[in-house]
Amino acid sequence: MANHVSAKKRAKQNEKKAKINSANRNRMRTFVKKVELALTAGDAVAAEAAFKVCQPEVQKGISKGLIHKNTAARKLSRLSARIKAAKNK
Repeated sequence: MANHVSAKKRAKQNEKKAKINSANRNRMRTFVKKVELALTAGDAVAAEAAFKVCQPEVQKGISKGLIHKNTAARKLSRLSARIKAAKNK
């Protein structure tokens, strides 16, 4: 454990921020998972609706520093491609 007052404070701040980051990351993953579940069920309409809700959450993850912008772009691109393929079936 830290000995200095400033180091103790920093440790507490890091702990608090880690909980917030974890909660935000889990929230983002949940929205992505809803899209994936709709796709595996074969419901393209529900997947598209879930994707419209998922997109701002992933963008929020970028602004909060949870994921890199290229990672988010890749995830969203792959999801939209899967939705498009499911619609064309």
